[in-house]
This record gives sequence, C-alpha cells and structure tokens, in this order.
Amino acid sequence: MPLTKPRPRADSPARALPDETGVSEVAATNDVVIKIATVNGTGSASANGLLRKAIFRMGIPVVGKNYFPSNIQGLPTWYEIRVTGDGYQSRSNRVDIMVAMNGQTYARDVAEVSPGGYLLYDSTWPRSDVFSRDDITVIGIPLSQLCNERFDGVRARILMKNIAYVGALAALLDIELDVITELLEDTFGDKAHLIASNMEAIRLGYDYASENFSCPLPNRIERMDATRGQIVIDGNTAAGLGCVYAGATVGAWYPITPSTSLMDAFRGFCADIRIDPETGKRTYAIIQAEDELAAIGMVLGAAWNGARAFTPTSGPGISLMSEFIGYGYYAEIPAVLFNVQRTGPSTGMPTRTQQSDIISCAYASHGDTRHVLLFPADPAECFYTAQQAFDLAERLQTPVIVMSDLDIGMNDWMVPEFEWDEDYVPDRGKVLGAEDIEKMEKFYRYLDVDGDGIPYRTLPGEHPKGAYFTRGSGHTKYGAYTEDSEAYQDVVDRLLVKWETARTLVPKAEIEYSAFNKAAILTVGSGNAACREALDRLEAENVGLNYCRVRAFPFDETVKDFLAKHETVYVVEQNRDAQLRTLLILDADGDPKKLVPLLHYNGMPINAGFVVDAVLKEISKGRAA
Repeated sequence: MPLTKPRPRADSPARALPDETGVSEVAATNDVVIKIATVNGTGSASANGLLRKAIFRMGIPVVGKNYFPSNIQGLPTWYEIRVTGDGYQSRSNRVDIMVAMNGQTYARDVAEVSPGGYLLYDSTWPRSDVFSRDDITVIGIPLSQLCNERFDGVRARILMKNIAYVGALAALLDIELDVITELLEDTFGDKAHLIASNMEAIRLGYDYASENFSCPLPNRIERMDATRGQIVIDGNTAAGLGCVYAGATVGAWYPITPSTSLMDAFRGFCADIRIDPETGKRTYAIIQAEDELAAIGMVLGAAWNGARAFTPTSGPGISLMSEFIGYGYYAEIPAVLFNVQRTGPSTGMPTRTQQSDIISCAYASHGDTRHVLLFPADPAECFYTAQQAFDLAERLQTPVIVMSDLDIGMNDWMVPEFEWDEDYVPDRGKVLGAEDIEKMEKFYRYLDVDGDGIPYRTLPGEHPKGAYFTRGSGHTKYGAYTEDSEAYQDVVDRLLVKWETARTLVPKAEIEYSAFNKAAILTVGSGNAACREALDRLEAENVGLNYCRVRAFPFDETVKDFLAKHETVYVVEQNRDAQLRTLLILDADGDPKKLVPLLHYNGMPINAGFVVDAVLKEISKGRAA
C-alpha cells in the first residue's frame, strides 16, 4: 500500500529567544522532542501514553519510542515523544525537553538535552547536578511533595507523580486540558473516582507550572488537523490483526521479546471475532510450545493439513527453528514466520532493535536453501504484509519470513487507517480438490507441470489418490524415496526455478528516480522513515539523491535495474556487517564498488541525522552526489 510522504520542513530557521538567565530558548510550534526518564515498573507507561494520545487528539502528528530494560522492574527506562507537524516518523537526534524522574540517570539525562532545551525534574529533593549546564533551562517542580500531600498510599503516590508531570507538560506546552479529560473518561469509563484522582494529579502539575513559570514555553504545540484518517499503533498489534485478516487459524510460539505481543494481539482479536456464533466454540487454535523448535513444527503440521498457520519469534528463535525451516523449504510446506528482530548475537539485548538477522533468515537451515523475506517499513505495512505473506507462502509452497524489528513491532507509529477488504479471497495456490484428483491417472507431488517450479499439492483426506509421504530427506520429483544423486539434484534445481518465479511475485521495491541524480540511497524496513526525512534534509542542502526501498527478497528486477543506473548507492541498514549489501551482491548482481555501506547498529532506532551526516561524510571523500 502506498504510504503518505511527510511534508518537508520549512526553510526558515527557528527563532531563538533568550530568557531571564540568558539561556537561548528555541521558539518552534509543533516541532518538539520530549524524553521522559523514569524507573521501569512505576506505571509511567500509562502517563506517557496519556501525553502522546492527547497530542494526537489535538490533530498533531506524533510518534513514541520506548527504550526499556529487559528486567521486570527497577532499572531505568525512557520514553521519547516526537511531536512533528511535518509528519516524520523516525527517532529524532535531539532532546528539547527532558523530564528527569529517575535520580540514577540525572547525569546522563542532563547531558542529553540539546542546547537551548529544558530539563524538568522533581525538585522535592533539590539536586545541584541538574544545574551543571548553563545552556539549558532547568524547571523544578516538587512533584513528589505535591502528590504526598494530596494522595494516600505509597503506590498511589508513585503513580500520581507520573500523572502530575503530564499536567506540568500540559501547561508548559499548551496541551488542552479538555482533551486530557476526554482521554481519561475513555480510559476509565464509568469509574468516576479514577477519573477524578487522575485529573486531580493533572491539576497539581498544571497549576504549579502555570503559577511559577511563564507558560507556554516558546517551544509549544498548537492544534492542527493533520491526524484525520490516521491511527497510532505498534507493528506487533498490526501484524496480529493482519493474520486474522489473512485467514490464519493456527498460531504456535514460544515467548520471546520482542515478538510475544504479536501473539497476544492475535489472541485478543480472535477472542473477539473468531467465535462460532451458534456453538460459542473457538474457530482458532493458539498453542504455547515448549520451545521454538516445537512451535515451528506445529506450524508446519497445521499448514500441511491446510490451515493458515504462523509463529512469531526473534533471532534466537530463528536459530532454533532452522532445521524445521529447511524441512519446510525442501518438503515444500507453506508457513509464515514473523521475525521481530532484536540486537544480537547470542541472546543479545532483547529490548534493543536491529536488522541483524537478514542473512540468517535468507539462508536459514543447513544445505542449499533460500527463503522469501518480506520487509515492512511500519505498522501499516505489518498489517498488509501479513496478508501478502500467507498468500505467497501458499502460492510458492514454502516458508515466508516477515522481517520486522523491535522499533516497528513495539513502538508507537502514526499510520493511515487500515483498509479491510471484505471481498479479499486468500490465494491458496496450486491445491487440488477431490474432483481434480479424481480426473488424474496418478498424482505426483513434486512434479513441475507448468514450468514455474511450483508443483501441485493436496490436503490430507481430500482423496485417496492424492495421498503422498512427506519427507525432508531425499525424494524424487514423483514423491518417492531416493538416495540417487541425479534425482536429488533434479529436485533442488527445480527449487531454483521456483525461486525465479518468486522474484516475479514478491512486492516490488519502492523507487523514486531522476536521471539527474548519479547517486542514491537504498534501505530496508524501519530505515525508511529515517531515510525519507534525510532525503528532505539533504535536498535542502542541494544534495539530490534517488531512493530505493527494498520490500522483499528475492529482489525484483527493478532493484537490479536501479543499482545499474547509479555510480554510487548508499546502503543504509541497521547491522554491523552490511548484510543487506551482501544480499544485493549475491542476488541482484550489485557491484561492490558502487555499494557504500552506511551502518547503524547501536541498538537504538536509526535517525535521519545519522543518515545525513554519513552521506555528507562520504561526499566529502569524493563520492558521487
């Protein structure tokens, strides 16, 4: 589905206003980055979500990034809200307002504030270290004291302290209190006491900020009408809904961060709409397996029997599933896997993002295997790609892996509302029914009769003549056991024909081309948001570049053509070893001398500033622009 391109920034620079202390304040409207530092497990997620939703309801584009630890509670966590009237979706490389609520990270939080920015902290316990910089404005509000005086109970005071900083930010940024009230009413329904207590906490922060500081700040927000037809959603939720839309009825998985919430979402949607109205029985099956190997085995078994089945996992799970993935490839069983990539190797950092599984998924398993990969760029594409993945898996009779990542899967993105096509009919591929089989003299499971490398398949119980023995070791094109070398080679060579057919069926790359530009940027997945913003910023500096976003592996012919037309292609990806670049060389005849890797792999979501700086650095070395 084509996605809306953000509007470019205005050319005029922001206006600087000095305050009473001489600190330069950046004056801007609907262009502010708020980062909130708290302690994991203190209920700050609800407060941060309330703040983000309020801004969105004011019609202003907003994106939320959650940086959280892998423990249950007690360690530092950060939530970053980017208010962007231009509609950009990538992480920013600046912090305009830091809300420092965790004493353990004060030093780090103070250091991250951009010059001219603001630090809001709980001044119940004054700290000299917050005044270590003279180029930012410090805003002290005794949040704990205010809440301790007004609320009873330790837990309530902790929770309400977080809600109180939302109120302070509402005053400082000019967020409409009526919008916050509506959100609380939507959240708590008829629980009037919860609405009242939360609103009281909001008022504590709001009134204190209003009475003690000049509000709103020069860097403020203002109501827009730019969110009509948009939703805010994470990629795992969108993918779970996409699986329902695609007709998936079986899910098997072993819990692993950051993919577990995908199955949670699927379960929730199925519980609402996958119940037989007459019997009240479920029309779906979800199984938590004992490990990842068992999970993919269940998926393959269900798919072999005709169900649309899938498993969500991450890199370590892919490693454990590899043998069964190879079995699915060679036995030609459709299956869908969602790899929500995280930082590796080994078990890595489960709550940080990367695109580090591209090679391992492309060639998963031992032996000669090649797997279809799909690369969604945001949650909207997670929804539509889920449908595409099931259709391709059954059309090609092979495992298909959707390559999401933690940034897409677990963060909050603003995307267009999904379109639910009631007329959608799943593509089941070359499946023979009883009537088809009855007309045949004999059925041969692995015989290519159409020249596209894709044989016909049958489902168990459809017809006795359609029965065959599925095996992952040597078999002939007729489906018989063999250890004959030529017979084996004949089958694996035919799988290469199927691979070329796949090249014509996968989603085509998104390309923007002008013959005037000799250089280009190429990226994949969540790199799209940062690269698109970077292209606008580079254009403002008179650096014109073409653009290609790869959407699938194998690469379609347009990717090969795109590479051939440019002197230099900057390959932007989020891993250390330039895995996408490697695939472009192997599968798209990419010239290694042309393909310049721009690699971001620290576990944080990529930002446009990184891309701009990296491109300009390469241009300064004499690269084409």
